[in-house]
Amino acid sequence: MQITGMKFGHQLLKLVDFPVAETLRASASLDEVSELIQRHGGRCVVKPVFLGGIGKKGKAGLVRIVENAYEAMVAKKELYFAIHEQGNRRVQANGVTFEGFIPSDIEIYVNISASTQHRSPVMTLTTEGGVDVEEISAERKKVITFNPVTGPKAFHVHDALRELDCPAHYISPLVQHLPKLWQLYDSYGLTLLELNPVRMARKGERYLPVACDIKAAFDQDNPAWRRLGFPEEIFSPDMTRFEAEINVLRTHQGQSDVVEINPQGSILPFMFGGGANSVATEILGDRAILSSDFGGNPPYEKMKAIAAITLRHWLRSARVLLIIGGRANNTDILTTFRGIFDALRENIDLNPGIHVVVGRGGPRLVEGMTYARDILDRLQVPYSFFGFDSSIVRVIHYALELDRHLEQGTIELEQKNVGFPSPCFQA
Repeated sequence: MQITGMKFGHQLLKLVDFPVAETLRASASLDEVSELIQRHGGRCVVKPVFLGGIGKKGKAGLVRIVENAYEAMVAKKELYFAIHEQGNRRVQANGVTFEGFIPSDIEIYVNISASTQHRSPVMTLTTEGGVDVEEISAERKKVITFNPVTGPKAFHVHDALRELDCPAHYISPLVQHLPKLWQLYDSYGLTLLELNPVRMARKGERYLPVACDIKAAFDQDNPAWRRLGFPEEIFSPDMTRFEAEINVLRTHQGQSDVVEINPQGSILPFMFGGGANSVATEILGDRAILSSDFGGNPPYEKMKAIAAITLRHWLRSARVLLIIGGRANNTDILTTFRGIFDALRENIDLNPGIHVVVGRGGPRLVEGMTYARDILDRLQVPYSFFGFDSSIVRVIHYALELDRHLEQGTIELEQKNVGFPSPCFQA
């Protein structure tokens, strides 16, 4: 669940009195747009509105700076239903915003999000915003750690800006306003809050940080976001048809969540647990069709329904079916394997040539693997099973290497060449 842009971001930031660029919606009249341009030094910015989260609009030529109302209306016509492609996503705009232009000789990037390294929220700050933060070298940005109970304080922001050699006349207004973002992040169920850029507007002898673009992501399982009063349909474009169908089976803990990564991928991963999810998603990259967490000890009926939906959507296009997870504490492996492999048996006609790789540990593991082996043997589906004493990382690399061999047409995979222990079962 994400939003980008100032149509709704304007409302979000106003909750904590963070200054934002003056924004008009697509319904603004010619006179209103003309007055906006006059108030902002003869320029305004026209941007398409994409429901859900999408970036790199500027690089795609979808942000226009205009100098009169006529140019603004031409830009509106061209951008209102603009198509934007980012990675594997292709989305269509639904409207535009007119935003007052803020002249500034500096652009600030600020981001609050959870850090896997620090295991808590952090604030990332740089004085070289306006571009992807990945393009900025590590020494030109600061990651601010703080106590999540109290949030980032003024001295955190002050010290970081000093280390970044921020001009002194900008530090005080930034110190005054940036800590407000934590209140927003912490109070409304956000998992990501990113302002890029924040431009410094001159107000007499002082400067005011003004947010000119925003990206915000929300935790769907945290009801705090509902207090914002945003229409729920603005989040619906985040879900593909597959995600919407499978997320009906969500639990209160969030298990069964899936994110479609690459519909053209070739590895269909069933991931169990947050650790397996993170590692597998990173290692498999674009070869992974989806990212998932099917843990939480689901009952047989639910696991089979989840597997059936997933297989119906993706088995036909996959080369490898990967079932991966750590050593479970409370998940019944036999129950989850029965659900997955019963669903596979009923859908195998979609792709009889699928290869199965399993890396798992936990209660009733041997019974679960034996059950899966018997089904796969009857179906004549090739498989490799790895038990609790096998490294998750190595098993994932095994599946990746197997997929590459299948892609090249060399199915035989030498264990010794990829540095893995022998599987528990292999066919």
